Amino acid sequence: MKIFAKDHVQLKSYLKAASEWIGEETLRCIPDGEPKEYLYDLMRDYPQRGGKRFRPALVLLSCELFGGDPEKALTSAVALELFHNFALVHDDIEDESLLRRGEQTLHLQHGIALALNAGDALLGLVHETLLENHSKLDSNLAVEVHQHLNKVMQATFEGQALDIGWVANQTFPDRAEYREMISRKTGWYSGRGPCICGALIAGASKTELEAAGRFGEAIGIGFQIRDDLLNLTEKSETEAPSAGAGGYGKEYGGDIAEGKRTLISIELLERLSAKDVERVRTILLQTREHVTHADIDWFISQAESTGALESVASFCQEQATLASAALEYLPVNPASSLLGELVEYLTIERKA
Repeated sequence: MKIFAKDHVQLKSYLKAASEWIGEETLRCIPDGEPKEYLYDLMRDYPQRGGKRFRPALVLLSCELFGGDPEKALTSAVALELFHNFALVHDDIEDESLLRRGEQTLHLQHGIALALNAGDALLGLVHETLLENHSKLDSNLAVEVHQHLNKVMQATFEGQALDIGWVANQTFPDRAEYREMISRKTGWYSGRGPCICGALIAGASKTELEAAGRFGEAIGIGFQIRDDLLNLTEKSETEAPSAGAGGYGKEYGGDIAEGKRTLISIELLERLSAKDVERVRTILLQTREHVTHADIDWFISQAESTGALESVASFCQEQATLASAALEYLPVNPASSLLGELVEYLTIERKA
C-alpha cells in the first residue's frame, strides 16, 4: 500500500487513505504479546480510536512535495504518530482530562500508573521505529531525521512545561509569552517538525527546508488556536475525530475547567471590566472540581459577546495567510495543491 498525492483530487480522500496506511503501520509496531492486559492493549487503545493523523500525513506530503518517495518517509511518519499518542496519554493525565477521541481517557479507565507506563512504552517505540530508517535511508540521513525529531520532541516538552507551569504557579502569560509557548509546543510538533522531516527525506535544500518550516509553523499554530475555539463552541465530545471528518472528541469547555491559558483567555482579560476580569481569573485559578457548568457557560458567553472569539478566529485567518504565503515559495505539484487545501481545513474550516 502506497499513497500518492497525484491519485487524490480531494484532500478528504487523501487524508482518509493516508490515515488508514499510517494507522495500520502504527499498530503493526506495537507488540502483540504479554502483558497484553496491562501494557500492549493500553498502547493500542488511542491509535485504535482513530484521529485525524494529519501530522504524519504532513510528513508524507512534504516528502512528495520535494520529489521524494512517500514510502521512504513512512517510518518517520509512523514514529511521529507514535509520539503523538504518547503525548496524548501524558497530556490527558497532566490536564486531568475526561475524554479523548470520544471515550474516557486512558488514565480514568486503567489508573494513572498503568497509563503512564503505557505512554512511556509508546515513547520508547518512537526511537525503536526511527532506527528502522537505517535500512531504508542513507545512514547519515537516518541520523539527521532522528536528530530532527528529537528536536521536535524537546520543543514540545518545553512548550508543555510552560503551558502547565502557568497553571501550577497560578500565573497569566502576556501575548509574547503565549506566542513563545505555542510556537514550541504546537508550532514544532504539529507543523514545522513534520514538514521539515518530510523535506529532509526528499533531499530538499536549506532554503526549501526553511520555507517548509515557515509553512508548517503557521498551520501548526493555526490548528491549535482553532482547536481552542472548538473547545468552547463544538459539542460533539463523544464523537471520535477522523481524517477529514468526525467529532471533536474532547469535553466541551474542558480548557476552562483545566484553567488553560489560551489566546481566548488573554483576549477576554483585555476586554472585560475589572469585576469580570476578576471572575475570569477566579474561574481559571480554581481546581477542576470547583469549576461549575455555570462558570463555563458564563465564560463562553463573555468570550462571544466581547468579540474575543471573533478576534481569535481572525488570528487563525492570519496564520492561514502566512502559510499560504510560504507555500508560494515551494514547488507546485499535486502535493502542494493538497497542502493548500489543508491550510484552510486545519485553521479555518474545521468544525471538529
